Amino acid sequence: MLHVALWEPEIPPNTGNIARLCAANDVPLHLIGRLGFRLDDRDLKRAGCDYWPHVDCRRHATFDEFLAAIPGSRIIPVSTHARRNYAEFRYLDGDCLLFGSESKGLPDALRHRFADTAVTIPMTASHVRSLNLATAVGIVLYEALRQRHGW
Repeated sequence: MLHVALWEPEIPPNTGNIARLCAANDVPLHLIGRLGFRLDDRDLKRAGCDYWPHVDCRRHATFDEFLAAIPGSRIIPVSTHARRNYAEFRYLDGDCLLFGSESKGLPDALRHRFADTAVTIPMTASHVRSLNLATAVGIVLYEALRQRHGW
């Protein structure tokens, strides 16, 4: 099993789309820290369509609470600051893909703490800072699933 974790997501439709990705692949979704929306937000619900009953969504007030909920899982931060290409990383069962907020990314402390497993999605154009959060989750999650399931 893989996990997807979002550190302080801010945009409801992004989180809703990610929830749909998680539902489609039986992957738990962890929401960590302060959210930029309420869990009953209309845009969040709309983006997740009628798949919310199939989303294993877990809420964690703090990062330590999140870590306690997934003992033994390897944390894989996905960041524009990482150097390792996400497609060259070897994903394992139990891995947790950790993504930062839309406007700030992951805090430096988290990126440094898990630097040994951090990955990035390469981009050829230097004028773009980052990809949409839901797009980034889809790219990395499907590579991890491809590796784990031999697709």
